[in-house]
Amino acid sequence: MKALYLVEHGAADKAFSLRETTKPVPKAGEVLIEVEGFGLNFADIMARKGQYRDAPPLPSIIGYDVVGKIARTGAGVTGLLEGDRVTAMTRFGGYAEYALTDARAVSKIKTDAEITEVAALTTQFCTAYYSAAEMVNLFEGDVVVIHSAAGGVGSALLQYALHKKCEVIATTGSSSKVELIKNAGAHHVIDTSKDDFDEVVMEITKGEGADVIFDAVGADFIRKGVQCLAAGGRIVCYGAASMNDATNIFSQVVSGLQFGIYHPAVFMMNSKSMLGVNMLRLADKKPLTLKRCLDNVVHLYEQGVFKPAKGKVFKASEIAEAHRQMESRQSTGKTVCVWE
Repeated sequence: MKALYLVEHGAADKAFSLRETTKPVPKAGEVLIEVEGFGLNFADIMARKGQYRDAPPLPSIIGYDVVGKIARTGAGVTGLLEGDRVTAMTRFGGYAEYALTDARAVSKIKTDAEITEVAALTTQFCTAYYSAAEMVNLFEGDVVVIHSAAGGVGSALLQYALHKKCEVIATTGSSSKVELIKNAGAHHVIDTSKDDFDEVVMEITKGEGADVIFDAVGADFIRKGVQCLAAGGRIVCYGAASMNDATNIFSQVVSGLQFGIYHPAVFMMNSKSMLGVNMLRLADKKPLTLKRCLDNVVHLYEQGVFKPAKGKVFKASEIAEAHRQMESRQSTGKTVCVWE
């Protein structure tokens, strides 16, 4: 089979090599998927740059989610048959014509479902669902701040928060995406390239602050977010896009310090919480939790609650261009590469 290997860290043009490799064989509890297409995630960008500590050593096959058909099942697998079309989370290995994964990280989908929509369900929408439905429980009337609301996870969080009848304050660092987010239903949109979001949040809430903040940016967004939480407020951290701009060790240290330093007493005294989400770690340690989230996400998708934006499709041979497009932060919807 063919696979795209990450062979060096750095620019997308030089990072990948298309190679022939042995098709994997599923062990007990695993399935082998004939990959129709694999999705790109921000973690792919971090892995390519050598900034993702969980990534395997070079040369390696990265990739965290795929869409395809079950090619073979391992012993003990039930509920999945050869030929079933599925969306799945992979523990790396997604950038290949065949991908191996735990059967509990797989959910069946309709044969005619659009690939960029269902590719978004596993990582982006599962992250959103786990963050909003399991890490915190959103209630009607909650004031919810969603950073990077035009992104994959951000747009899923926006849809879920509106479904729960929350008041949504969405942010974006791109002026061109303000109208897109407004049209998606956000009650307020803050362009962080022009305004400090914490000041605007406090103005909107008349000094009370937000009940929940979902943060994928990191750095001083975390520090400012903690400051504008209401009593009982929770900030959920599921990414660190700011680190993508840190090009050397000095800028990485500076970005890291911007997160702030906290003592538990600060949170206890104000009844506030800071929560972290890492879906790969969850998949490793709590596969049944991942299965529950994925099945619920697919159900909400079929109900029309979750409506992933159609993304852009590249050929697998265009992997460098796909990485550049995603890294530009100008993309909307899920970026997918398909095998020719």
